[in-house]
Amino acid sequence: MNVLVIGSGGREHAIAWKLKQSSRVDRVFVASGNAGTASDAENIPIAVTDIDALVKFAKENHVGMTIVGPEVPLVAGLADIFAAENLPVFGPSKEAAELEGSKVFCKNLLRQGLVPTADFQTFSDAEQAVAYLEDREDVPVVVKADGLAAGKGVYVCDGREDAVRAVLEIGQDKKFGEAGNQIVIEERLNGQEASVLAITDGRTILTLEPAQDHKRAYDGDLGPNTGGMGAYCPTPVLTDEQLYWTNEHILVPTVHAMKRCRRPFRGVLYAGLMLTHQGPKVLEYNVRFGDPECQPILMRLKTDLLDICESTWEGRLDRLPPLEWDPRPAVCVVMAADGYPESARKGDVIRGLDEAAKLPNVKVFHAGTKLNEAHEVVTSGGRVLGVTAMGESIALAKQAAYSAVKLIRWPGAWCRKDISDKAFQKSSGSK
Repeated sequence: MNVLVIGSGGREHAIAWKLKQSSRVDRVFVASGNAGTASDAENIPIAVTDIDALVKFAKENHVGMTIVGPEVPLVAGLADIFAAENLPVFGPSKEAAELEGSKVFCKNLLRQGLVPTADFQTFSDAEQAVAYLEDREDVPVVVKADGLAAGKGVYVCDGREDAVRAVLEIGQDKKFGEAGNQIVIEERLNGQEASVLAITDGRTILTLEPAQDHKRAYDGDLGPNTGGMGAYCPTPVLTDEQLYWTNEHILVPTVHAMKRCRRPFRGVLYAGLMLTHQGPKVLEYNVRFGDPECQPILMRLKTDLLDICESTWEGRLDRLPPLEWDPRPAVCVVMAADGYPESARKGDVIRGLDEAAKLPNVKVFHAGTKLNEAHEVVTSGGRVLGVTAMGESIALAKQAAYSAVKLIRWPGAWCRKDISDKAFQKSSGSK
């Protein structure tokens, strides 16, 4: 079978790499891909938003399954258009994708479904939001733009002054354009964060092993929010009991609530959780594999990814055998370009990729890369590489990942040095 992966980041490289391992897959196409997918698959120069061209390509190249990586084409309705053309696709419908496309919709659905989440208020203009902040106690809050903002429309605020500044940037200055037409202000939760991803066909839910992302730019969770500076899987910060509770009290009620509002969900349901003293609460939902969580999760997954995608499309996940996992944990360290997460420097030649690739149990997933005219791999985005490694323990996986990082270089390259350290804090009992 020929398969098509839509997207150009580290998540899509990991998906293409995993699909290539299937004995049932003949060719893997990636639209539009990066320098890494160019070696592990076949890149096609079609933008993720050019849905008509993607449909035409899928038909002409006998694509039997399309996997959508990023949220933008899902929110635009790509899955609906492919389904209408009888083209099998892995990803939710446009209406279901609003779970990520609109934080207002998501928070209201969680409230209606009695799913644990932070208390919140929504506003349609900045003046109302500022008045609300001035009338309430000066406490830490989180301010969010309603729509898609490439992972940057969330402000974790220490107090009223920070929150008012965030509201004005979103609603008055329109820093994120129409994504800021509505604003969510919610209580700031405290605790460890965890990512729980599940595959669902709208009836059956297959919960994947939990991961932990590192969203802040710098060590110790300091600095601005990013798209994610690294992740590891599985994570001990979420116990087996908490994972079972999350499935029963968060994932199942969410899938049922989506079905009740006639937006049945089919694809990857990604719950970003805060592990509070009252138990896990939902920070946000994504409607696709997380990035960088996807990299360590798929590196450990032994079940054929194509079988999972097909079973989801055909509504027969209940007949899929239990998922198989490599027992070894995996750690992914994101290497970023100078200037990220603001204005990232681009065009630098990346050295040391071949040396890193020779290390055992290591895979370097490309994100912001491309090939220049000399066929050299150069930086083309903020998050450049996701250096991922497995080991007999989280400590050994971390060591292997950073050993590969040390071999890779370009001007201004940087990364966090503490990816997965929270696992050690958990095991030692420190707060």
